[in-house]
Amino acid sequence: MASGSDRNPIIIGGLPSQVPDFDPEETQEWLDSLDAAVDERGRERARYLMLRLIERAREKRVAVPEMRSTDYVNTIATKDEPFFPGNEEIERKILNATRWNAAVMVSRAQRPGIGVGGHIATFASSASLYDVGFNHFFRGKDDGKGGDQIFFQGHASPGVYARAYLLDRLTEKQLDAFRQEKSKFPDGLSSYPHPRLMPDFWEFPTVSMGLGPLGAIYQARMNRYMEARGIADTSDSHVWAYLGDGEMDEPESLGQLSLAAREGLDNLTFVVNCNLQRLDGPVRGNGKIMQELESQFRGAGWNVIKLVWDRSWDPLLAQDRDGILVNKLNTTPDGQFQTYATETGAYIREHFFGDDHRLRAMVENMTDQQIQHLGRGGHDHKKIYAAYAAAKAHKGQPTVILAQTVKGWTLGPNFEGRNATHQMKKLTAEDLKRFRDRLHLPISDKELEDGNPPYYHPGRDSEEIQYMHDRRKANGGYVPTRVVRAKPLPLPDDKAYAGAKKGSGQQKIATTMAFVRVLKDLMRDKEIGKRFVPIAPDEYRTFGMDAFFPSAKIYNPLGQIYESVDRELLLAYKESPTGQMLHDGISEAGCTASLIAAGSAYATHGEPLIPIYVFYSMFGFQRTGDQFWQMADQLARGFVLGATAGRTTLTGEGLQHADGHSQLLASTNPACVAYDPAYGYEIAHIVKDGLRRMYGENSEDIFYYLTVYNEPIQHPAEPADVDVEGILKGLYRVNQGEKGEHAAQILASGVAVPWAIEAQRILADEWNVKADVWSATSWNELRRDAVEAEEHNLLHPEEEQRVPFVTRKLADAEGPKVAVSDWMRAVPDQIARWVPGTYQSLGADGFGFADTRGAARRFFHIDAQSIVLGVLTELAKEGKVDRSLLKQAIDRYQLLDVAAAEAGEAGGDA
Repeated sequence: MASGSDRNPIIIGGLPSQVPDFDPEETQEWLDSLDAAVDERGRERARYLMLRLIERAREKRVAVPEMRSTDYVNTIATKDEPFFPGNEEIERKILNATRWNAAVMVSRAQRPGIGVGGHIATFASSASLYDVGFNHFFRGKDDGKGGDQIFFQGHASPGVYARAYLLDRLTEKQLDAFRQEKSKFPDGLSSYPHPRLMPDFWEFPTVSMGLGPLGAIYQARMNRYMEARGIADTSDSHVWAYLGDGEMDEPESLGQLSLAAREGLDNLTFVVNCNLQRLDGPVRGNGKIMQELESQFRGAGWNVIKLVWDRSWDPLLAQDRDGILVNKLNTTPDGQFQTYATETGAYIREHFFGDDHRLRAMVENMTDQQIQHLGRGGHDHKKIYAAYAAAKAHKGQPTVILAQTVKGWTLGPNFEGRNATHQMKKLTAEDLKRFRDRLHLPISDKELEDGNPPYYHPGRDSEEIQYMHDRRKANGGYVPTRVVRAKPLPLPDDKAYAGAKKGSGQQKIATTMAFVRVLKDLMRDKEIGKRFVPIAPDEYRTFGMDAFFPSAKIYNPLGQIYESVDRELLLAYKESPTGQMLHDGISEAGCTASLIAAGSAYATHGEPLIPIYVFYSMFGFQRTGDQFWQMADQLARGFVLGATAGRTTLTGEGLQHADGHSQLLASTNPACVAYDPAYGYEIAHIVKDGLRRMYGENSEDIFYYLTVYNEPIQHPAEPADVDVEGILKGLYRVNQGEKGEHAAQILASGVAVPWAIEAQRILADEWNVKADVWSATSWNELRRDAVEAEEHNLLHPEEEQRVPFVTRKLADAEGPKVAVSDWMRAVPDQIARWVPGTYQSLGADGFGFADTRGAARRFFHIDAQSIVLGVLTELAKEGKVDRSLLKQAIDRYQLLDVAAAEAGEAGGDA
């Protein structure tokens, strides 16, 4: 077997290496040169020469393997740092005031009788990173455009509030109302960045860890999408995402890095605050998180800038001719660096520099105090500025800045670098005195000993405050600021919905296809057609939306540089730089991030977009439910389509694809208006009203969720006397019983409405029961209306008592009520307490499975024959029919035998 250099693998570092050597003599000369450099100057010098050669090779566009990680030093050399345009002394004073007020605000929120707490240490570590951005980079919206989009790290919110206070954007009264949003209304400040709670201040909710970086990537991509399609000028907008190194453990944080690189999103910068700590301990105590993240980002195709050490290290590194200091930095684990952050200079001299005489010599003329204050790069304004400027100037790739800091920086020995610092919310009098002295603030001991510590403001006419205002004016206004400039959209008239209202005639189509037909007509509208943003996770054909490919096309900034394999088909796959459709691959998280970015464009850029996100309903609220909360928080609008819905409707796919509960999950989101329509004309009215509520006059901060199915059924034409109010409020009578002695009511939703109509026929023909069938278009909206009525009645007993819509609707409906759907019973059970008379629900509780639709419905006892049994059971309870009929029905329809059920409708992908 060959060994060592005799082996010639096919791939090294992603590049082919098994190629013939056309000039072995020249090759040997290069190898001899390297050997000589090692022998005469040492391995470190040889390593330096090799790195410079690689750098030059890249400059000459010679393909060489990418290095996964570099030395544990700053990426930008001291000699390459640009001129710092700010006044560093004034900026230090500003930052000291901001640091103080942020910490005091949290400490005061922990006062006796309040105790709502907050987080001090995160902002303390990242304060300089934000301050340089505020003073020199973050663009505001004063020019009427979207400015920069800044995703602030959630736990750093006290620092953003503290800076806003200095700028007179917030008052002292508001700072004292931190985390007291209702008891101190309207002065209360939200714990974290929550646009829904502070809609004029925050733009992007980020505290649900991992969703900030994901949202930032897709926001940057949405900016490019809007520019490409001529909807908004976003060329000057830059997306900044401030993240924690512990946050990068979340799969959402790193999961879509490749998309940002693939699409060349150089309008995006991640700033990862590497304070080396999670919430309660080190991120990589035995390793090096900055090196790990560098490898991951480089491998994904990002530009990486490491900001490790402040300027106090520059003279030491300049002396490091043999690389011993760099080697020590490379091999010291994070856990040890955290220890150094809490120890004395003497300890650092002994344990870091003491094990090699060359290291000891480097610091022999330094005092212990100077050694203790060898700092980290994330606290050095000049080096931060250099990193930000390089990130903004870099083209063709997104950039990540990995900035090393100390958690709790400047807060004193009880906070700095301590594992428990994340949970520490209160500063003692001694802590405050040390903190004040560190920041050089003119606050007396007495003020710190008597009651709550005071806020500090240098005065509105001070040079610090004037400097802050001047810098923000030069950068386009104050941030964060959320502005809604969008005007109501001109809504389509009834012609756009005429096709859906005609029904399907003799053709059977699924409700998914009924919706797609409505959407197709809406996208043709000259006024708002271009504002629709179809989004799907690699399943457009499954949802019958491949018909959009030739006209709307799929967005790809590179266009289509290949010949599509299906190019000869009428509905061929077609990509375009100006495409309208977002085809985000197999990533529900990515699609939902696109949905949120598009749905909030009306505020971000003042240009409304109407996202239409279509997905397997099982993989919506269950898989990305946290993002739907993020969507609600960001006040985003749009339509969410849970396609292939129902526990029994998607035949053959089995347990993981059988959704019988997303409607229940949707009911937990206060911003979600959820419907389960049965027919095309219902969909038309729901979509029309959704556009009015979200994009018309007096628009609402809501989004719509429609569950649609893949089972083909015949859609009737809209009745002449259609009950539009009932459709929109959640319940209307779709079919009135005509014959029978005993009355009953069947409430059904979605795909269950045809089963209910079949049960109605059987009851009339075989059991002498006259049943009305109701389409429950929204169990959730019925419940929401009833809850609101109850709450009003509870708090206003002296006023006329409200009656829930469902109670009024069914007040005159005779007989027992039986509800049925392709959902678990808990969905229709939401309205049970407000239904007059007796109420029974049938549902698909339990796991789904692969079988025919008929067998699955017989198993769950929700098919037409089971509905018949349910109605007879309730009539028997009321004494209207003899109980012996129940056993007769069970035997007649063989309800205990799943195999006896007819297979039901087959097929129907859309």
